Amino acid sequence: MGPAAGRPGPCAAPFSPVRRSHSHRVPPGPRRPLPYGSPCANGPPRCPYAELARDRRRSRRRGTVTDARPLDLPEGDPFGPDNLPYGVCTTPEDPGRPHIVVRYGDHVLDAGGAAAAFGSAHADLLRQPLLGPLMAAGRPVWQAVRGELREWLTAPGHRETASRFLRPLADVTMRLPFEVSDYVDFYASEHHATNVGKIFRPDSAALPANWKHLPIGYHGRAGTVVVSGTPVVRPKGQRKPPTENAPVFGASRRLDIEAEVGFVVGTPSAHTDSVPLSGFRDHVFGVTLLNDWSARDIQGWEYVPLGPFLGKSFATSVSAWITPLDALDAARTAPPARDVPLLPYLDDSAEPEPGGIDLRITVSINGHAVSEPPFSAMYWTAAQQLAHMTVNGASLRTGDLYASGTVSGPERSQRGCLLELTWGGKEPLELPDGSRGFLEDGDEVTLSAWAPGPGGSRIGLGEVTGTVRPAR
Repeated sequence: MGPAAGRPGPCAAPFSPVRRSHSHRVPPGPRRPLPYGSPCANGPPRCPYAELARDRRRSRRRGTVTDARPLDLPEGDPFGPDNLPYGVCTTPEDPGRPHIVVRYGDHVLDAGGAAAAFGSAHADLLRQPLLGPLMAAGRPVWQAVRGELREWLTAPGHRETASRFLRPLADVTMRLPFEVSDYVDFYASEHHATNVGKIFRPDSAALPANWKHLPIGYHGRAGTVVVSGTPVVRPKGQRKPPTENAPVFGASRRLDIEAEVGFVVGTPSAHTDSVPLSGFRDHVFGVTLLNDWSARDIQGWEYVPLGPFLGKSFATSVSAWITPLDALDAARTAPPARDVPLLPYLDDSAEPEPGGIDLRITVSINGHAVSEPPFSAMYWTAAQQLAHMTVNGASLRTGDLYASGTVSGPERSQRGCLLELTWGGKEPLELPDGSRGFLEDGDEVTLSAWAPGPGGSRIGLGEVTGTVRPAR
């Protein structure tokens, strides 16, 4: 489904602040590694972010942590001035009027209201009900707006004015922040593709012959991209159990997730124009966490010869927050070494900056971490995917969303889907609430992530969560 319906036209009035301190923010501080008991040992640990949040709540009850003013963030907060992700929310007193907001610690800043108060030339862009107009405005505007937001939130002379437009995150309802124009999903992890090949085709080569020559992808369904927190109904379709001679119809029995990173296009391109590797920053507005839900039994029966269809198109969940690409400058890293020469339009060996991004993802089921996939291990970069997606002259539109494909690393504890983690269901995960080959009704899946920031800081990505509901 697309963005929730809201009142058309710009938001004329800022939302009113409400004095509360409760929040669901990812807590700052050192991140605890997966201990013994991870999927490659005796079962998954509890989610480290959940444990840090619990410790922080206990500290508040003991009086060892004080609730400072919203602009006074604790040291190491992953949603500080070097981050400033964009979202769209509504408030309880005006649920039909969406606001563009920027996350700052445990609070959100009404960007449109603040821009009007400070006399910004970009106030009209920031008072729209969705991010589309800002995304379409282009990189120079993105950089100018980001600079203004940072100044409003950090300059001592702006504190009093900026604080009037802050509100606790827990007091607002987050929505899908942009209208998804098109959706493309790639298959960019060599570790994931190799594992899937071994599971599905044990007697053949794990990677298809074209895999290291081009980033494989397929066109998904934009209308079923949903915002974090939207329940996911178990899909129905045809599946053919290996013991049956003919397919049967019913609810999927092998419902899975795919931990991915999504890239949101801002600046469009003209039909028949190709976007080179160097055009990545000019066209991509930001980054979001993405869970591409997958019905493996439906997918396994339908995918030959044209690829995924009903096994994927029922739901794709994205975070409510879009992290600006510029916020991840310190996380840029070189991709894995390529052992097959690339055609010129994909050859990034001479590009001025590395194409990889060092994102550390955590996958949790019912609050328990089961995997930590490293995005830095992805063979194909987002710039290469964009170049390949447009090399035939296909145009970009504002709001296009393309996803990395499942993020997996070389270790078992770094696999980004249950198909890999349980090796096709043959090696179930042992969770505190029972074993899992694939997802059960009622399971809640959460993806969270962070990236290295300037000066040793951390940039948090907004989490994406979904709960499985029974088939209808």
